Amino acid sequence: MKIGFIGCGNMGTAMMQGILDSGKCKKEDIMISCRTQATLEEKKKAFGVEITTDNRKVAEFAKILFLAVKPQFYAEVVDEIKDVLTEEQIIISIAPGKTLAWFTEQIGRELKVIRTMPNTPARVAEGLTGMCPGAKVTEEEVETIRDLFSGFSKTEVITENLMDVVTAVSGSSPAYVFMFIEAMADAAVAGGMPRSQAYTFAAQAVLGSAKMVLETGKHPGELKDMVCSPAGTTIQAVRVLEEKGMRSSVFEAMMKCLDISRNM
Repeated sequence: MKIGFIGCGNMGTAMMQGILDSGKCKKEDIMISCRTQATLEEKKKAFGVEITTDNRKVAEFAKILFLAVKPQFYAEVVDEIKDVLTEEQIIISIAPGKTLAWFTEQIGRELKVIRTMPNTPARVAEGLTGMCPGAKVTEEEVETIRDLFSGFSKTEVITENLMDVVTAVSGSSPAYVFMFIEAMADAAVAGGMPRSQAYTFAAQAVLGSAKMVLETGKHPGELKDMVCSPAGTTIQAVRVLEEKGMRSSVFEAMMKCLDISRNM
């Protein structure tokens, strides 16, 4: 199975790393392209994959082609490679805002395109990817791609109207969580804890809490109530968070993210 990556920044690298680490593909069966030779040489040294600065060469090489450039470069890249794309290839998009209809219009014909929205926890094989296959993609091909993604991410097949929601709740949300961890650690440092230890305590609390939501099946509100003892410390902290508008801030931030994604 020949796999190509056009663009290999943080997300592309995380995906490629997961594919290689899981043994889903051999390094000699992966080709990547980047803008600079220096970046390519760095990736070649790290992963042993084939490299080129020619996007068309990657498009001709790959059975499964990842478009892993920034959204603002999609039109340019698609225009560059569209005449070498074939009906047998599977094209994987990771860009917010670029619809299946957009690809058909840009390419000039309907090909096998799967819209995806991965997130950066893919770097530690804990990603979650929303996936929306186009009409030309078979169920067997969807399962092939889901198996490929399993090296770095869980997957959920969704309808296209939810792709922008996935961007807000999953694709962008690691940034919100990192801010929360950083804020908790800063407060722990203010309380006298060494910073490295503060990050460990804060991050593990988030990790363990998320695991409880996923594994217990309990509503997050119920799990919160289990921590809040009568006249205890936690309920007072929750009171302050409510007073400062934590829920509203998160809600409004996600709605802004959703709005930007829809208008890309």
